[in-house]
Amino acid sequence: MTEPSPAVEAGVEATIEGELRLLDPAVRASAELLAELLHPEFSEFGASGRHWDRDSIVAALTAEGASAPSPITASRMRGVQLAPDLVHLTFDIRSGDRHSHRSSLWRLTDRGWLLYFHQGTPCSATA
Repeated sequence: MTEPSPAVEAGVEATIEGELRLLDPAVRASAELLAELLHPEFSEFGASGRHWDRDSIVAALTAEGASAPSPITASRMRGVQLAPDLVHLTFDIRSGDRHSHRSSLWRLTDRGWLLYFHQGTPCSATA
């Protein structure tokens, strides 16, 4: 098995950094900071089962009176560069007593790596 190239490692590292920024409560509360990380064609199938697009997720996260989320802890995060402009991340999330498996696709654009697609699937704490 060959070692990943520095360019591949840099892409995976950049997307992991972006994903971790998206879990930061300060970023989640700011439409401007979210816009820096979300692709214009962003789409998500949330752990709730709801489908979100870029505008709806930004509005929900930044709405006046939106409840503050429980601290979010990510674990087992890893990435694979599928193409020069596409990275797939998988990881687990714990927020309060809720657990979920997560999958994200990040695309390289002229603005850098942006989250293009995200999916959350509820799971047990031991899954």
